[in-house]
Amino acid sequence: MAEERRTKSSGRGDRDRDNDRDGDGDGDGDDRGGRGGGRGAARRRRKMCRFCADTETGIDYKNPQMLKYFITDRGKMIPRRITGNCAKHQRKLAVAIKRSRMIALMPFTVTGR
Repeated sequence: MAEERRTKSSGRGDRDRDNDRDGDGDGDGDDRGGRGGGRGAARRRRKMCRFCADTETGIDYKNPQMLKYFITDRGKMIPRRITGNCAKHQRKLAVAIKRSRMIALMPFTVTGR
C-alpha cells in the first residue's frame, strides 16, 4: 500500500498542497496577483517632467519657492521616480538645490523637536 501512495503522488509529494495558501492548486503559496496588480485596478498615468512639458519654466537656484517642491520637509531631495522629472532635469535640479543651499537660500537640514 505504501508503494501505491508513492506512485500516485507527484515527485514533490504533499508539500505542494501544504504550501498552497491561495487555494488555486498550483502549490506555489503565492496569494498575490501578477505583475503590478497590488496598487489598484486602474493603470497609473505616467508622470511627465514638468520642465520638458513647459519649456519656459527654468531651473534657477535663486528661486527657492520653485525648488521647495523638490525637497521634503526634512530637507532631502525627492527622487525622480517620485517627482517624474527626466534624468537631465533631475541633475540640473540637484545642482540648483545644492547651489541654493550654499548661499543660504535653502536649508541643508531642518532641525526638529
